[in-house]
Amino acid sequence: PQKGKQGTKGQKQILDENIATLNFYRNMVFIANGIYLIVMCVISDSFSWQTIVSNQSLCLFIFVKVMGLFSAAAYISSYQFMAYMAKPTYNDSGQILDSGVDLNMEGGIAEHVKDLIILTTGCQLLSLFSNYFWFLWLLVSVF
Repeated sequence: PQKGKQGTKGQKQILDENIATLNFYRNMVFIANGIYLIVMCVISDSFSWQTIVSNQSLCLFIFVKVMGLFSAAAYISSYQFMAYMAKPTYNDSGQILDSGVDLNMEGGIAEHVKDLIILTTGCQLLSLFSNYFWFLWLLVSVF
């Protein structure tokens, strides 16, 4: 264990780490959506009209589309919230006045938002194997 006071981060370091964190989660969302869309369009037959004819297939088709829209809403709102929290303010000469909230601070709300993005990514990718994995979103209440 460290003795003494823990060092504090400078505004520039917080700003750089926030940019890196936002880039990481943006890339995570894009990669997950890319994999999901490629698999659903190329491999899956859920986009063909022959599979939508029966009521059961229609319900499954609607469920998958609703969950896809819900995941998109979760991604967009979570990312925009983190970007808003991390927005820096500058003075007239371009110097940093405030770097925004430290997104990597332990115990902060950004930690919960990052967990939501990770959980959504996991649900979306695992749903390629079974649609029951969408129910993992119920774990959000555990956070």
